[in-house]
Amino acid sequence: MRIPGLLLAAALLSSLTSCAGHDVAAVAPILAGADIVILGEVHDNPAHHDNQAALITRLAPAAVAFEMLSPAQAATVNRLQDRGDALRDALAWDSSGWPDWSLYQPVFAALGDARAYGMALPREDVSRAVGEGAAAVFGAQADTFGLDTPLPPAQQRAREAHQQEAHCNMLPAQMLGGMVEAQRLRDAAFSRTTLQALAEQGRPVLVVTGTGHARSDWGMPAVLRVAAPEVKVVSLGQLEAAPEADAPFDAWLVADPAPREDPCAAFAARE
Repeated sequence: MRIPGLLLAAALLSSLTSCAGHDVAAVAPILAGADIVILGEVHDNPAHHDNQAALITRLAPAAVAFEMLSPAQAATVNRLQDRGDALRDALAWDSSGWPDWSLYQPVFAALGDARAYGMALPREDVSRAVGEGAAAVFGAQADTFGLDTPLPPAQQRAREAHQQEAHCNMLPAQMLGGMVEAQRLRDAAFSRTTLQALAEQGRPVLVVTGTGHARSDWGMPAVLRVAAPEVKVVSLGQLEAAPEADAPFDAWLVADPAPREDPCAAFAARE
């Protein structure tokens, strides 16, 4: 029988079981004590953002790094005390391409005195990575973040398949390797900014990002293990269905799927 609302499962603590209505309270001890806590999300799911806001309040971070913000936008967040509509307008959020401000506003409202950092890369850099590779675009310290090392063949195949599925199985096969390189660039750049926040503000640093970047097997946690193995990193995956096997996160939460149009419909219409 399906339990309505939010469900909890912790990948590393078998003693925790599904617990409707008490998810954040149960998962918070798994995340507490880390230097960096990566809070994944499905971008348009409001329950995921409510969870992030609650965890920011509970964990009282020194800094929060956002995938959605550029460094200049993060400076705007730090400057403005009003974390409501005035911040929305100052960030030009409605034209940003991210889901509605009402989903993200609780996360910004929860920041308190935490310093905001922006992790977003210029689109042209991400596009360049598709053709030139992540290491070439990243530049100095590419080796520090593991970008000079080819992925193991099995992981490369899995990641290419993941990219194909994420793009409705419409990508030409020759593009898949480049799409993986773009994702590697994002994970490394996000990790670099997060380590900067840790050095400048102290612990803990929380990261607000898509659940794919929170994966411990090949997302930011894997990059941070290479770049800064002494730093304790934990990740929370937020999903819309319970995984069939062990999830690649230190803990995970499941919320009901957000209502949305079929993202593949636009691709199908072109056929």
